[in-house]
Amino acid sequence: MLKQRIVTAIIIAVIFLSALFVLNPFAFSLAVGVIVIYGAWEWSDLSGINSTLARLAYTLVLSGLLVVTAYVLRLSPTESLQFDAGRSLLLAIVPWWAVALLWVQGYPSSAVLWGSRWARCVMGFLVLVPTWAAMVILIHSAKGEWMIFLVVMIVACADIGAYFSGRRFGKHKLAPSVSPKKTWEGLLGGVVVNAIVVLLLGVFLALDGRTWLLLALVIMGTALASVVGDLLESMVKRHRGIKDSGNILPGHGGILDRVDSLTAAMPVFTLIFIYSDIQL
Repeated sequence: MLKQRIVTAIIIAVIFLSALFVLNPFAFSLAVGVIVIYGAWEWSDLSGINSTLARLAYTLVLSGLLVVTAYVLRLSPTESLQFDAGRSLLLAIVPWWAVALLWVQGYPSSAVLWGSRWARCVMGFLVLVPTWAAMVILIHSAKGEWMIFLVVMIVACADIGAYFSGRRFGKHKLAPSVSPKKTWEGLLGGVVVNAIVVLLLGVFLALDGRTWLLLALVIMGTALASVVGDLLESMVKRHRGIKDSGNILPGHGGILDRVDSLTAAMPVFTLIFIYSDIQL
């Protein structure tokens, strides 16, 4: 099982990095869109939709929302992206993650607010569409491929730090009703590892004090957001009574099981990055 998990992770990494650094921004946006659409198929099951036809309908609705988002952003292979529209879109939607955090903290009592099938369907739109929009905005930004790589690295460091710190020092449960294995010590471990990333980037890029501080705020905010994204999907899966969102990735589960942290981290990073105007 562990070997299968490692092999799958390597294959995913190779495919992702190849797409990120080889495809042009428009093609990469379309490729990510396909993954998000498949994520909608998995989320339809998390929402409690059982009928194949209804799940297809849900996936088509989300696909339509991506088309609308592409129109708002003026996504095109030849024209410049409308960054102002993207900023407004993220500013309007990203704050919903504060509500998601409250729901995670209040679970299982909070399920009265979001536990219905339709509420979970809407939740899926709020999770998936901004993630795609953020990826599109970042990949069209200066050094966009490296910005996306940075977000992935932040999330990976948060996960790795949390795993080892939680195993070694974990005693105080972070969200026992949602994910019993996660601890406050693990969360702190993820923060510490990302603090090291901030220090290394500051030295390697020879950043001035202001840029270094802004980078620290962006990275720490993104790392904390990734935890909320992870916990939200765990909460919905626990409510649904399933372990994984799917089985398309051997040893890992579904697509959403691998990108749950990114669904919060990517929009939060992009929004803070845009408004902070960091030059790396």
